[in-house]
Amino acid sequence: MRRITLDDVARLAGVSPITVSRVLRKPAAVSEGLRLRVDAAVRELGYVPNLAASRLASSRTHSIGVIVPTLYNVIFAEYLFALHEALVDAGFQVIVVNSRYSETEEENAIKALLGQRVEAIIIAGIHHTLHARQLLVQASLPVVETFELSPDPININIGMSQELAGRTATTHLLERGFQKIAFLTGNLDHRAQSRMDGYHAAMEGAGLSGRTIIAQRASASSVALGSALFAEMNERGDSPEAIFCTDDNLALGAMQECRKRGFRVPGDISIIGFHDLEFAACASPSLSSIATRRYETGKLAAKKVLAAIEASAKPADEQIDLGFGLVVRESTSG
Repeated sequence: MRRITLDDVARLAGVSPITVSRVLRKPAAVSEGLRLRVDAAVRELGYVPNLAASRLASSRTHSIGVIVPTLYNVIFAEYLFALHEALVDAGFQVIVVNSRYSETEEENAIKALLGQRVEAIIIAGIHHTLHARQLLVQASLPVVETFELSPDPININIGMSQELAGRTATTHLLERGFQKIAFLTGNLDHRAQSRMDGYHAAMEGAGLSGRTIIAQRASASSVALGSALFAEMNERGDSPEAIFCTDDNLALGAMQECRKRGFRVPGDISIIGFHDLEFAACASPSLSSIATRRYETGKLAAKKVLAAIEASAKPADEQIDLGFGLVVRESTSG
């Protein structure tokens, strides 16, 4: 079947191909009558513009690459929603790539996005292969690293101290008078590792480095994993007074397993999670958590990228600490 072309649309609309191109590129710059004629022809013929050809004829692709480590974890949903909300409304296509927590796959994603001539790259994370970092440094486009604070940002860095957040969560439990505090985590990616570093730092600062309890399994965070980790910990004889979970899903699972085994939360065990997901406030008991600013991170990343593209220049290096919040609820307040 023959592909519908710009010429076909022009013939049906009774205008020149150049006019059709102008209507499609800048509909606000033509009369309403002309726009409606061309739109009707486009719909009738089912015409889809040849983006590859238009990109060859222009230095603009109107596309922005976004790399996230997973599409499974809900924490990236608000982040991606904010990016789409701002970038799509500004006329850009958002190309999302999943690196699956692999720096090698992230490097391949960067190569692919640069090959597609995206106008900016936004990455969740600050840890890259040496070659990936070199590619991003040398790229003449805005690069935004998010979710963490880098000691050596590539361009724009918007995030928070994961280590400080982990220390804050553990300190909250210490200040409640607990000494036997467990740390529950799934995959130890860089951010989870930093939270664990914060946990160890807080325990060491309290003179309790010898009383740490770690429950970890190389698996994606989930409610089921939180339940399983608490069960394993309990069955091997560990009996913490409080638990810091690196994810609210783990915390919810741990709370459910506590209930099954006859432990009261917070009466017997206090639990704090991480990210302050929507269900945390509605759980029973309501879940204390570290609130991370995921939507705000995406919104600000999009704003910085759009400003740089508008200025037709790679932005100056900048680091923005959005911080985090400690939200105290019933699971640690009893």
